[in-house]
Amino acid sequence: MGACAVLGFVLSGCAEFPDEHTQPFTEQPSLAPQAGPQPSFESEAPPSEPPQGPNPQQPPQATGCEDPDPAVITTCLDPVGAVAVLPDGQSALVGERTTGRVLRVQKGAKPVELARVPVDASEGGGLTGLALSPTYHEDELFYAYVTSSSDNRVVRVATGDRPKPVLTGIPKGSTGNSGALLDDGKGALLVATGNAGDPGFAADPASLAGKLLRIDGFGKPAQGNPQQTSPVVTSGLNDPTGICGTPALNSFWVTDRNGGQDALYRVRFGEPLGNPAWTWADRPGVAGCAADPTTVIVALRDAAALYTLHPAPDGSFTGQPTKVLENRYGRFSTATLAPDGLVWLGTTNRDGGRPVPSDDRVLRLEPPTGGTAGKD
Repeated sequence: MGACAVLGFVLSGCAEFPDEHTQPFTEQPSLAPQAGPQPSFESEAPPSEPPQGPNPQQPPQATGCEDPDPAVITTCLDPVGAVAVLPDGQSALVGERTTGRVLRVQKGAKPVELARVPVDASEGGGLTGLALSPTYHEDELFYAYVTSSSDNRVVRVATGDRPKPVLTGIPKGSTGNSGALLDDGKGALLVATGNAGDPGFAADPASLAGKLLRIDGFGKPAQGNPQQTSPVVTSGLNDPTGICGTPALNSFWVTDRNGGQDALYRVRFGEPLGNPAWTWADRPGVAGCAADPTTVIVALRDAAALYTLHPAPDGSFTGQPTKVLENRYGRFSTATLAPDGLVWLGTTNRDGGRPVPSDDRVLRLEPPTGGTAGKD
């Protein structure tokens, strides 16, 4: 399936493009964080200047859970399933996919466990999505997308209280159990659901599987949905791994592991999902994504890298994709933008990768040069 022009990070020679985008892909130099309080994706200093800090290709070595890399926020987690940055931009909620633990993390402080949601982490399930309540500044509630013993579901969590199901009955299967959450900026939650291993579920309007849903805080269809009585805003997903976008512009993207290829979709509420905007035929394991009006960042699990692309207002892409952080931190599982425009990332190296002593980790970095992260 050819990819429409949309965001995506692609391994050289693996992305499929429409005819007008068949120019050869030239891989950019790997970009890496610099030393200092706010690491970034910035490239190395030009030849006329002496390089600053450690060799970008050789990050500082961790000793146990002590990791000197300035990008690292916290260490020694189980595989990270989701990250939701708190309004202060300095701390975040982190969900471990296999344990269901939700931790509050901050640079220089020990993680604090806020909740432990029972999960079934088999067949790609577990805790795979986190989002703050649209009214978090008032209620400090958050939501998690989890796989239970019987289904996939959305639960609402108050610190120190038992998780409360708000949307249940999302089919569970041998595959297609991952999901993702995002506050849509208009008082509702977006929920990407897998197809539970059956594409027929995604095509069935009566099923919650293989859909992008829009719900209120109680799991009901949100006001303003294309159909007032339905939470479904689009359908056709397979095994979604991330939702990102710019709520102020009503622009959203979904990453999906779709059969024989990985894909990125641009979502239009009330319209069929349609063809992917970008595809990866070699299936590098697309994971979470982060986006602002000018840049989309896609985390790659199996390829252990990030790719950035720059969408134009009409949805087409400008310039070439850029590969960053290849094999520097291992397998990425999630990406999200903070209110200050920094990118938070989680890793999943203890789940099939080659972990270092401090894995798994949460990172915070500046976005690639040229983006306007955090600005609508």
